[in-house]
Amino acid sequence: MRNIRIYAVALFSLFFLSIACGQPGGATQHKKTGNPMLDKYATVRLTTDMSKLQPHEREMIPHLIEAAQFMDDAFWIQAYGDKEALLSGISDTDQRRFAEINYGPWDRLDDNKLFIPGVGPKPKGANFYPANMSKEEFEGYCTIHPDKAKALSSLYTMVRRADNGRDLEAIPYSAFFREQMTGAAGKLKNAAELARDPGLRQYLFMRALALLQNNYQPSDMQWMDMKSNTVDCVIGPIETYEDQMFGQKACFEAYVLVKDKEWSERLAKYALLLPGLQEGLPVPPQYKKETPGTDSDLNAYDVLYYAGDCNAGSKTIAINLPNDEEVQLKKGSRRLQLKNAMRA
Repeated sequence: MRNIRIYAVALFSLFFLSIACGQPGGATQHKKTGNPMLDKYATVRLTTDMSKLQPHEREMIPHLIEAAQFMDDAFWIQAYGDKEALLSGISDTDQRRFAEINYGPWDRLDDNKLFIPGVGPKPKGANFYPANMSKEEFEGYCTIHPDKAKALSSLYTMVRRADNGRDLEAIPYSAFFREQMTGAAGKLKNAAELARDPGLRQYLFMRALALLQNNYQPSDMQWMDMKSNTVDCVIGPIETYEDQMFGQKACFEAYVLVKDKEWSERLAKYALLLPGLQEGLPVPPQYKKETPGTDSDLNAYDVLYYAGDCNAGSKTIAINLPNDEEVQLKKGSRRLQLKNAMRA
C-alpha cells in the first residue's frame, strides 16, 4: 500500500545523484516555463551521502537503475500502450514532456483530463483489458467460465481477447512482458553478484526469478528477512491503483534506495510500539482476529531513482509493503520513509 505521494509539487523522473558528503536534499529554484501544465511540476535535486557506500555497493546501483528502466517500459504498456507511437506524434516539446511525465495523454493531477486532442478518455481499465471490454462483460464471462476466473482476475495477468473475438484470455505478466522481465532479471542478477550482504544477495536473485516465473511471494518473504543491507531495490508489479475498473491488476514500478542507518536506528523504537498500538485500536474484537507478524520495521531511506507507476505524475514519499496479506501475517510489513524526497 502506497502511503503518501507528493501532489502539489512533483518530481521529474530522472534525479541528479550527488556524491557530495552529507548534503541535505532540497528543492532547487524552480524556473517557470510559462506552460501552466508543466509549471505544476518542479525539477528537484535529490542527494545522498555516497561516502557511506562500499565500492561494491556503488557498483550495484547502475545495474539496479537499468533494471528499474525495464519496469518503466512495462508500465508504459500497462498505462497507455505504444509509448513511441504516442510521443513521436506530438510535435510540441512541452506537450511531449508532459506526456512523458504522465505516462500517457491524460493529466494525472487533473482527474486524467485529456490534453492531447483526438485520443479519447482514459479507459477505466487502462491497458490491462481489451479497450472495448465492459465491466459487465468481464464479470459475466467469469461467471460463465469459472475455470478461467482466477487467472483473469489475477494481479499478474493481462487480459486480451482470443482470436475468435469473443473469449477472454489471461496472459501472465512473465509471458506478456517477457522482454522487459528478462532484461530486468538479468540486471538484478548482475547486482546480486556484486552484493556482499547475504540477505540482499538472496533477495535480488529471488526477485529476478519472480519476474521470470510470475510468483512474487517468496521474494517478498526474503525482502522482509533482510535487515542489514544499505542498498535496496523495490521492484516488480506492486500497486493496483491504475486499474480503475476492478483495482486488481498490479503495476510495474521500481525504487532504487539507500538506507540511512542512523535515522533508521532512531525510528526503530517506534516500530516496536506498532503491535501494541494496533492492539489498542478502538474497534470491536472481531476486527482484531488477525495477528500481524512481529518482524515489522520502520526505516529511513534516500531514493536515487523512481521508475514506472511510482514515477507517474506525483511521486511517492513513503511506502508500506509488502501488500501480500500472507506475508504480512507471517513477517509483518516494512515502512519506508523516503527522507530526501520528503525534504523536496
